[in-house]
Amino acid sequence: MNDDPTDSPENTDFITSVPYLHTERLLLRAYRREDFDAFAAHLADPVSAAHLVPADRHAAWRIFCSQAGLWLIHGAGWWAVEEKATGRLVGSVGAFFREDSAVMELGWNTYRECWGRGFANEAAAAAMHHALEVRREPKVRAVIAAANESSLRVAQRLGLTYEADTEIYGKAVGIYARARGGPVV
Repeated sequence: MNDDPTDSPENTDFITSVPYLHTERLLLRAYRREDFDAFAAHLADPVSAAHLVPADRHAAWRIFCSQAGLWLIHGAGWWAVEEKATGRLVGSVGAFFREDSAVMELGWNTYRECWGRGFANEAAAAAMHHALEVRREPKVRAVIAAANESSLRVAQRLGLTYEADTEIYGKAVGIYARARGGPVV
């Protein structure tokens, strides 16, 4: 029997590091507990969550923790997006893997009071650069509902192009993708 407590499964440390990304106006950082109220309000707002899976506070907590936990599983996940000038949380952005996919997916959400200021474009561009240029992923994709015109514009600005249709959470969505080194449209 080994008496070294550091070898016991009960003492296994989970160590992960969420990279901090900086843009001109934004800081992409790890989620913090104090971010949850804004996150939950976003998912509870039927206008903000129209193209997401609307969630009550309990479901929002599970989503929040799951998104933060992706960093432990894949070394990729979601960032809280903070406006540098004010310290205000303006949304979230991700470069993550779904369970059944080897292709990194990008996702972005801007909280409604921050819509129309280009935050989604700026944060998603930083996440894509991290995925393609830092992690050297061969390809990224985003899944976007056809009615989500603002996200389609972000995808176009990122150089993501339509690839196929699929379904997520019972909703029809398009898959938009870009390979590393691919042209920006």
